Amino acid sequence: MNLLIILSVVIFILSIYEDFILTKQKTNQVKKINIENFSFKKYAWNQFKKNKPAKFSLYLLILIIIIALFAPYIANERPLYAKYKGKTMYPAFADETKKDSIFNKNGEFVSILQYDITDWRTLKYEKVIWAPITYDNTFQDKYNRNYVSPGGKQRYKNSNGKITEIPNKFRHYLGTDNIGRDLAAGLVHGSRIALLVGLVSMGIASIIGIILGALAGFFGDTRLKMPRIKYWFTLVGIFLGMFYGFGSRKYEIGEAFSQSVSSGLFQLLISFSVIIGVIFLFRLLSRLFQFGFLKKEVNVPIDSFVSRGIELLNSIPRLLLIITISSIVTRSIWIVMVIIGLTSWTGIARFTRAEFLRIRSLEFVQAAQSLGFSSMRTIFRHALPNALAPVFVSIAFGIASAILIESGLSFLGIGVPADIVTWGSQLNQGRSNLEAWWVIVFPGIAIFITITVYNTIAEAMRDALDPKLKS
Repeated sequence: MNLLIILSVVIFILSIYEDFILTKQKTNQVKKINIENFSFKKYAWNQFKKNKPAKFSLYLLILIIIIALFAPYIANERPLYAKYKGKTMYPAFADETKKDSIFNKNGEFVSILQYDITDWRTLKYEKVIWAPITYDNTFQDKYNRNYVSPGGKQRYKNSNGKITEIPNKFRHYLGTDNIGRDLAAGLVHGSRIALLVGLVSMGIASIIGIILGALAGFFGDTRLKMPRIKYWFTLVGIFLGMFYGFGSRKYEIGEAFSQSVSSGLFQLLISFSVIIGVIFLFRLLSRLFQFGFLKKEVNVPIDSFVSRGIELLNSIPRLLLIITISSIVTRSIWIVMVIIGLTSWTGIARFTRAEFLRIRSLEFVQAAQSLGFSSMRTIFRHALPNALAPVFVSIAFGIASAILIESGLSFLGIGVPADIVTWGSQLNQGRSNLEAWWVIVFPGIAIFITITVYNTIAEAMRDALDPKLKS
């Protein structure tokens, strides 16, 4: 009996021990599988989703983008669909210069509609669908000028030619400015300018900052060598190329952007071609003098050049620098983007440089160099993808800063041309009449929401991309 009890206890202990071992093995296998299937992108996205304010801000940003993309169909004084005297039309989707001749059932000419000058509110439609906001950003309502408030008395000319109280579908829900432009339409179309300024300017800043920061961090002051004469001639070529490419051609570039985007981009391409051509010419000329003392290789202190450039640019108040440049060149929204981009690359360059200083000593970079890969391939194919995480955070903060700078310039009246409606230019309208509170409050709220959205997303990205910040 005692033996039976002892055997039962031993079997029970062995069974518990076996279950413990099996459970431990299964746990280790699950951990191994999870480690093997680990994706940093999925991890970062899951961490980002845990931040509820950031998640809400992302949805709000998507909404702003949708509004910006479909602004011409959200705010337009022409109908989205209309049936007029038997003819079906889609005026909001048509070119402004289009003309439609209207004929009756007998084929007799009745009237002609010219899309850019026709007062669409005076027509008697058989069927019509208006845009949610029945005005665009340029339409000047002559019956509601001089800062008509959202709740004030508003007038309009009906289809019978009489001036009466405006119906709800044609009402200026957020009021008008001094020349009768609808404030809500300006906010909708201004969102396109805000997003465009942020993306284009930070795109320019990102290209400059990432390239300069990567070169500075990877090569430092001692890892890049070239003949002394080639080094001197390259420096001269860079300065002369920048002078002839941008300094002497600033008016041509400004005029081109004022005409069209394609003309401006073409002039920028010419400027970059001039810079590259001048540098290449001077590097070729340096071969004529490669002898003796001049042929000796020297270190190129690219890190010092980039660092001193960052310090010099940061020592000048950026807003003051942008205002100075904007007052010299021709006023254009694209020129404003370029100026903001050329003065906003320092933060991105610093982050990129810091990451490259850390990455260049890691095993995969040393392995790439040991395999004989070129420096450029090592930088852009191996090191750069692993250094961009903090850079994306800086870019997100930079977009918010670019939007704020453009709004400030437009508020001061030195940013975009007067015929372009932006949130900053709407705020500028409120300076001359402080009693028109709606001209100040609503654009200010739009700027505040957009800046807050970008900053919230950037902070969440910083926490998600850096696991060390998570407890």
